[in-house]
Amino acid sequence: MLNEFKAFIAKGNVMDLAVGVIIGGAFGLIVSSLVDDVIMPIVGAIFGGIDFSNFFIPLASGVTATTLEAAREQGAVLAYGNFITVLINFLILAWIIFLMVRAVNSLRKGEEVAPAKPAAPPADIALLSEIRDLLKK
Repeated sequence: MLNEFKAFIAKGNVMDLAVGVIIGGAFGLIVSSLVDDVIMPIVGAIFGGIDFSNFFIPLASGVTATTLEAAREQGAVLAYGNFITVLINFLILAWIIFLMVRAVNSLRKGEEVAPAKPAAPPADIALLSEIRDLLKK
């Protein structure tokens, strides 16, 4: 069983997947930072200083706090502002992945070579083809 596991791990696809997951996780953090630290403050400034991260609806009667963190400590809340931020994060990440896949597809399309010409037929086949063509005339 250990040998089968070693063979499974040594396959190229498993290693490629592992690298993709690690890079994807790091890339996700970069996009999260872009949304949280750059895009959302600009959107908030455009809409008059609105901070989406603190938009919530209290679901418990004892929630009186004005910030999301404090409200979560007091009871259940529906944090739709956080959802808006995560949704924007997802859309940016999906757009970037779309652009990357599109670029890779265009590179692959450029790499496609014209199909090779068929090999010349052997001499006896060529001779028989010539005889056939002469008989047709």
